[in-house]
Amino acid sequence: MASPSARSRVLLFTSCPYEGGAGADTRLASSIAECMPDRDFVWFSRWPSRGQRGPTRGRAVPIVSHDGGPHVPERFQAALLGGVLARRTDLVHAVLTIGRTYPLFSRLRRCILGGGPVIHTVSGVVDADLLERARPLGVTVALSEATAGQLRAAGFGDVRVIPPTIPLDRWPWQPRVGGTPVVLFAGHHDPEGGAHETIAAASEAYRRGARFRLVLAMRARLGQDVRPLEAELRALAAREGLPDVDILGHVSDMPGLLQATDVLLFPPQRLGGKADIPFVVLEALATGRPVILSDLPQFATLGDAGLRAPVGDRLRTGELLTQLLERPQWWEMQARLGRATVEEVFGPDRFRAQYERLYKEVLP
Repeated sequence: MASPSARSRVLLFTSCPYEGGAGADTRLASSIAECMPDRDFVWFSRWPSRGQRGPTRGRAVPIVSHDGGPHVPERFQAALLGGVLARRTDLVHAVLTIGRTYPLFSRLRRCILGGGPVIHTVSGVVDADLLERARPLGVTVALSEATAGQLRAAGFGDVRVIPPTIPLDRWPWQPRVGGTPVVLFAGHHDPEGGAHETIAAASEAYRRGARFRLVLAMRARLGQDVRPLEAELRALAAREGLPDVDILGHVSDMPGLLQATDVLLFPPQRLGGKADIPFVVLEALATGRPVILSDLPQFATLGDAGLRAPVGDRLRTGELLTQLLERPQWWEMQARLGRATVEEVFGPDRFRAQYERLYKEVLP
């Protein structure tokens, strides 16, 4: 086994290939690998390849996947390969959402991952009830104090908090574009996931006199037929009296969309497995775009950088949106506060330092 000062070999364990898209698991795994170039990572790659690249050191182990998503075949291959690779590396760093299959996986931990050291970064918790049947894999890392408290209460024991990060050079500050304001929601077609709440709050702001274009950037879940879901959103917007609404599917140029945006509106009633601070929220703040959020406990990490309204309160959310659009000085203050908060709390240097300390502590 390698000493903490050597270039340790780390299995970056995810339930789908490293190039598996924009999900929280693969985004966090990418952040860990990019911020720690002195470690030799072993990760699951997609085969056949689509030209994506993994970490700069270490090696890729191919998983057969037609789209890179965490389907049952991908999960099965990850478990089998993980069982072999975990015994050939110095550390297993699992980056996994606690979803429906996690309780069983956690009970088979030693069979699959062996008896060596494991760090588990919890990307999100789909349903808190799952924690009753779940077990820790090793040292657990939560993204917020709120989730850390849930995990400790469920018996996870040693739980650390390391907020997520984004590469600030890829998300530079952008000046406001001008013209008709654009209000953006980016998320999934999940019940209580924020899309319906966004339309309701935007309608309230419109009734108060605010004028803007509402853009809903909706990412499909695996196996979803989005056509009836998009039709439902359009019908709801029409009933709410919103005249200028665009519904997008996959967005290939999110930096460009955020640059054209004036306000990110993200008011879910629950996160449902999304990262405690969704990456789009950090990207918007880094770009210099104020965000309005529902007052979920996970968002407390943002402090005053994110404006928050009570969960499900369309009146207060609409009032905040109206004020941001009508008060340019307040908009500017929130924009600069958001960028400063991302640099200070969610910057790559702090993220790297926290994980380096944890690696040195856990490695034998």
